[in-house]
Amino acid sequence: MYYKFIFYTSLAMGTMVAISSYSWMGMWMGLEINLLSIIPLMSNTDNMMTSEASMKYFITQALASTILLFSIIIMSINFMYNLQLNLYFSLLLNTALLTKMGAAPFHFWFPEIMMGLSWINSTIMLTWQKIAPMILLIYSNKTLIYLSLSIITCMLISGIMGNNQTNLRKIMAYSSINHIGWMLASLMFMESIWLFYFIVYSIITLNITLIFNILNIFHLKQLFMFMNNNFMIKLFFILNFLSLSGLPPFLGFLPKWLTIQTMINYELMSLTFIMIISTLMTIFFYIQITYSTMILQMNEINFMILFKNSFLLMSTNLISLSGLILMTIMFNFI
Repeated sequence: MYYKFIFYTSLAMGTMVAISSYSWMGMWMGLEINLLSIIPLMSNTDNMMTSEASMKYFITQALASTILLFSIIIMSINFMYNLQLNLYFSLLLNTALLTKMGAAPFHFWFPEIMMGLSWINSTIMLTWQKIAPMILLIYSNKTLIYLSLSIITCMLISGIMGNNQTNLRKIMAYSSINHIGWMLASLMFMESIWLFYFIVYSIITLNITLIFNILNIFHLKQLFMFMNNNFMIKLFFILNFLSLSGLPPFLGFLPKWLTIQTMINYELMSLTFIMIISTLMTIFFYIQITYSTMILQMNEINFMILFKNSFLLMSTNLISLSGLILMTIMFNFI
């Protein structure tokens, strides 16, 4: 148990080193500390799936780190001589950062690795592991066309691949890819909106993964079975899932609203339109799952333990579900 505390501390420290460093080399070192800290937390000798996931994650992140380091070295050599060459290598640097965060079209590793993780590790992968690459992307030279292509790909892939999935971890992974697209759009223009989006997304994701972790469920069938006789959990799950999709009465809609407004202010109407239309595909499978949770009844015998109300679960859900109302009231007084 003590080794976990050490690795969680160094995981947090690696991210902090990466985002607070003054040089690209220091940022790279921070990313490496972060990577070497999460591998022991992911791997488990009792489960072959976690060992496979940690190996895949290490290889992918090492590849991205190599590309990142290569582009940094070339850019430092050619910094004053060839600006056109620097532009190409800054695109390569952005590619490495997009690969590290799991943004499409460099998302190939993300759903596969999520399949082999526990819910605690999945939560870290969905939230904390996105911080360092995204902040480094804010620091780098952002190319509008390149990031726009990545955003559109994120929307399309998450919408198409997320449909007809039965594994909850894969559903959360494709949901994360969709939200990465929105976060990339927000960080292109205003960092404060990105920060707000990330905090809201993290709170909602934490709520949902906390429910899955307490119930110890990984598939839709298990979800439907457990929701039969747990009305409070069913209500919390449905409302949080709809909030994650970004439907208007919930907190998840607010950062999307701010992102859309900012993009329209910068006169990016066509990209905004594509993002909204593509996100509808993702919202479709969110609503499909929530609707199925409401109406499906399983006749199989349920051997799962009865759920007792958790204070942490209730409090985080209360913050998430009443967030938009509280924000609206607060903005009126500001």
